[in-house]
Amino acid sequence: MATAANPTRDDFAAMLDEQLGAADEGGFEGRVVKGTVTAIENGMALIDVGLKSEGRVDLKEFMRGEDAHGLTVGSEVEVFVDRVENADGEAMLSRDRARREAAWDKLESEFGEGKRVEGRIFGRVKGGFTVDLDGAVAFLPGSQVDIRPVRDVTPLMDMAQPFQILKMDRRRGNIVVSRRAVLEETRAEQRSELINDLTEGQVIDGVVKNITDYGAFVDLGGIDGLLHVTDMSYKRVNHPSEMIEIGQTVTVQIIRINEDTQRISLGMKQLESDPWDGVSAKYPVGMKLTGTVTNITEYGAFVEIEPGIEGLVHVSEMSWTKKNVHPGKIVSTSQEVEVMVLEVDSEKRRISLGLKQAQRNPWEEFAEAHPVGSKVEGEVKNATEFGLFVGLPGDVDGMVHMSDIAWGISGEDALALHRKGEQVEAVVLDVDIDKERISLGMKQLEKGAPSADGTDSGALRKGQVVTVTVLEVRDGGLEVQVGDDGATGFIKRSDLGRDRDEQRSDRFQAGAKVDAMVTGFDRSKKPTFSIKAHQIAEEKEAVAQFGSADSGASLGDILGEALKKKED
Repeated sequence: MATAANPTRDDFAAMLDEQLGAADEGGFEGRVVKGTVTAIENGMALIDVGLKSEGRVDLKEFMRGEDAHGLTVGSEVEVFVDRVENADGEAMLSRDRARREAAWDKLESEFGEGKRVEGRIFGRVKGGFTVDLDGAVAFLPGSQVDIRPVRDVTPLMDMAQPFQILKMDRRRGNIVVSRRAVLEETRAEQRSELINDLTEGQVIDGVVKNITDYGAFVDLGGIDGLLHVTDMSYKRVNHPSEMIEIGQTVTVQIIRINEDTQRISLGMKQLESDPWDGVSAKYPVGMKLTGTVTNITEYGAFVEIEPGIEGLVHVSEMSWTKKNVHPGKIVSTSQEVEVMVLEVDSEKRRISLGLKQAQRNPWEEFAEAHPVGSKVEGEVKNATEFGLFVGLPGDVDGMVHMSDIAWGISGEDALALHRKGEQVEAVVLDVDIDKERISLGMKQLEKGAPSADGTDSGALRKGQVVTVTVLEVRDGGLEVQVGDDGATGFIKRSDLGRDRDEQRSDRFQAGAKVDAMVTGFDRSKKPTFSIKAHQIAEEKEAVAQFGSADSGASLGDILGEALKKKED
């Protein structure tokens, strides 16, 4: 007799059959199977799917919206087996899960083929909405509801409409859809059909739909075209609202149709006569005319010379004397100005104008009124490390180089004697009209100085022998001065004597007086002297007076006789 502790052979067989049956029934879990409705009671449907026990499913799971469930005893339905048996011994079944599984199978197929799917927006969540895709729940981001932002989505709720699946992950149960993609695709199809009926150059009426800073969008009967601000008129338009307003019917010409982007460019000025036709003949180079300043930029000012035609006065052509100044400090918007035509490019639709060319060159006027050598007076505008800038008549400046400030002292010391705002007198040394430069000299007005044109002033002249006083002994020569308050100059080391032994500056002392010849004037009109040139000149004079080598006398005899006569 078998006991619980010692089962018989038949008990083992029964246990094996029970385990095998349980394994077979376990294969139902997680699957969608077909079942038969055996009873409907208490809002539940009793369904037999071939397991040991039947399962109950809420009738609401068979209803779609307000529709009835439509079940009767004997109806065949598909359900999802969640568990074969629960604590009450019944099968755990779900019609919703079955519908979702079927929906996922269908959606995966449609997603792979790129097809649209139908769904209903039924709820709001953070960042978007929930969509029922025939049992599967998808997420609709707020940015994907419509082409333009939608404030109220209520009219779209619980309404069957197409969506495009953007992303899906069955393992995580995530689906992302877009209504906007469908609308854009539909709109693109409609645009293509409308564009096929339009041609470039066609004149058409449209209604202004929207205005922006750069132009206006015009409805051409279901498709929009852009009317750019530069194509509204040949004259300058600061803002589109100056020309048109929303809701206005306008006649435009189709300038361009981009088949790739399906964008349409429109124009209004193209329907007017082009003012640039024949502009080269109308405004020849050198012509002076009057215009109105319409716009000012950092690089110049635009001047309208007739409606639709503007020229640019570059900042470099605005003033003869005001350099590196913002154009707004020279002219103002709406100001009438006289300009000269400098260049005309009809192809590029550009005209270069000059403001300063309509006025006379102030350097020419100055040169006529103050020739080289003229005496002028002005205020020191600026003192730099190399000279003084002096304000002159005609709003021009002249420069006194530091070497032309004073005789007898270094340029640095001469600069230190003058300050900004000081009134000074100077002489005109040079006027370069092309380079717009005026060179002035102050030391040339001192007593004994050479004149501005390089000729002698009566005190010093080239070839003149003078007695000079050594002011400073240098390695390269001697700094000397004529008399007590005369011009200062320099004797180079090579000019200290004919012989090499004499060409040593250390054989002279400050305060010593020597005779030297004026050999010329440097660029700063400062005299240069030479002891060597004086010695050579004396020798030639002696030879001329007392004969030549042909007389039989030696050069030493001649020089000796000359010196003796000089002493007598």
